[in-house]
Amino acid sequence: MTDPAVPTDHYKSSDQREHELRQAAVRGEITPITWAGWLRLCLRAAALVGLLLILLPLHYLYRMLAYGSPFPMLFLRYAARICGARVEVIGTHLRRDVFYVANHLSWMDILAVAGASGTAFVAKAELAETPVVGWLARLNRTVFVKREHRMGVAEQINALREALFDNWSVTVFPEGTTTDGQSLLPFKTSMLSVLEPPPPGVLVQPVILDYGAVAEWIGWIGEESGVNNAKRLLSRKGTFRLKVHFLEPFSPEDFRGRKAIGTESRRRIEEGLVAILGRPLRPFAHTVPPVRYEPRPESQHVD
Repeated sequence: MTDPAVPTDHYKSSDQREHELRQAAVRGEITPITWAGWLRLCLRAAALVGLLLILLPLHYLYRMLAYGSPFPMLFLRYAARICGARVEVIGTHLRRDVFYVANHLSWMDILAVAGASGTAFVAKAELAETPVVGWLARLNRTVFVKREHRMGVAEQINALREALFDNWSVTVFPEGTTTDGQSLLPFKTSMLSVLEPPPPGVLVQPVILDYGAVAEWIGWIGEESGVNNAKRLLSRKGTFRLKVHFLEPFSPEDFRGRKAIGTESRRRIEEGLVAILGRPLRPFAHTVPPVRYEPRPESQHVD
C-alpha cells in the first residue's frame, strides 16, 4: 500500500517516468526538468560555447591560409561528446566523391555523422533562418533546399554538385523528417536528382544511425518543439552509445534514376536496422504532413 503523504511519482520506476515524459513531449507539452537536469543543461551549454570560442578563431585563421578547414568537423565531433553521445563508427566511410544516405532521428545525427566524416549536409531552408544553428550549418557548408520551390530544382541540384566538389561528401536524410529509430519512412528522392546522371566517380553509401535503447528518447517526433527536444537531450543524465554504421557503398550507375537509387539505399538501411533491432520495423505512428505521410490505422496505437 502506498503512503498518501508521498507523491505518486515517487513509486514509479525511472522507465515509467521516462516513458510518460516522452509521451508528453510527443503531444507537444513542455516537459519538466529537475534541478539536476538544469545543472547538466547549463554545464553542457557552457561547454559548447567554450568549445566554439576556442575553435571558431582557429577556423577563420585557417581559412585565411588554406581552403577546407578541419575545425567545423572537430567542433561537431566534440559537441556530440559534450551532449552525451559516445560515437562508435562501424564500417569504413569513403572520404571523397560519396553521397551518404542515412536514416534520421535527431539533430544529434548531424553532430555524429559530420564529426566522424567531415561531410556537408542537405537541410531544409527553414534551418538557415534558425539563430545560431543556421550560422553553424553555413560554417559546415550546408546546402539549404525548399521542397515547395519547384522552379528552383535545377539551381538546388547545381548547389549539390558544387557541395560534392567542395566537400567531397554530402549527406541526405531522404525520410524528410525525424523518426524514433524503430521505423523507416518512405524515401523522398528529389534530392537524389543530382545523381541523374551521377557525377563521374561518385558512389552512394547508406548509413545507419543506431541509438540503441535510448533511440525513442532521443527521437524528435510528434508535436514536440525543437527547443523542448534540445532541453530534454541536454538535461539527460549520463551518456549513451551512438553507433554510426557505414554500409557497403554502391555505384549509382548500376541503377536507373533517383527512385531506383533511393529504393536500393532504403532496402540496405532497412535490412541493417532489422538485423540491429532483431525484429521487423514497425510502422511510424505519427502523421508527417511535410512528406505526406499518413500512418495506417493499425499503427496509431503503437508506442
